[in-house]
Amino acid sequence: MTDTPQVLLAHYLKALKLPTFLREYEKVARQCAAEGVDHIRYLLRLVELELIERERRTVERRIREAKFSAVKSLDSFDFLALPSLNKPLVLELARCEYIARRENIIALGNSGTGKTHIALGLGLAACQKGLSVGFVTAAALVHELIEARDEKRLLRYQRQLSAHKLLIIDELGYVPLSQTGAELLFEVFSQRYERGSTIVTSNLPFDEWTSVFGSERLTGALLDRLTHHVHILEMNGESYRLAQSRKRGRREKA
Repeated sequence: MTDTPQVLLAHYLKALKLPTFLREYEKVARQCAAEGVDHIRYLLRLVELELIERERRTVERRIREAKFSAVKSLDSFDFLALPSLNKPLVLELARCEYIARRENIIALGNSGTGKTHIALGLGLAACQKGLSVGFVTAAALVHELIEARDEKRLLRYQRQLSAHKLLIIDELGYVPLSQTGAELLFEVFSQRYERGSTIVTSNLPFDEWTSVFGSERLTGALLDRLTHHVHILEMNGESYRLAQSRKRGRREKA
């Protein structure tokens, strides 16, 4: 019978979905007894541990649901390697206030300058704020849109995309789009206009986007919506990946 209270407590804590409470209550009780902490502070410590663990799990779930190509933070980005990038603006954007204002971000620059890294870092920051994020390359998104249309689930997929507080569309401009693909992608941007934030990375300046969408009219309408409330990150410079390869080569020769 001496174990009955512990058994019941374990049962109730599991039913209430308080796993950290269950795992830590005995250890914290011993610590509080040794320190002479009263029961209120004892409970406070347990509740704080449960809350911290719950927030950690929430962030992890957001990251999984975002389907990032890799998990990268802004802390690991070498801003010194790209003087053209406005670092104070990037750090300001990492506070995620632009998402509440439903503003967009466009990162433009030649290949290898870290556009995807910056987009991933901003996406991770949004996940850490508890916001829903989606990540996809432009080519993969168009492929999925066409497939969803053919399978008569386009409306459901469009709703899923619209539900994200932040949608990251990477590598726009690397692959020319068919007319159908361009129109479907335009619809995604149109549905998110002033309803949700979008980050776009592209290796092409705006005046070359027509080569991707194949229509000046469609490109103009797209840019009109996308750039109405926008932060533009200029990221032209030497390829970051090429510079890193050169550094590795010099170290290996040394």
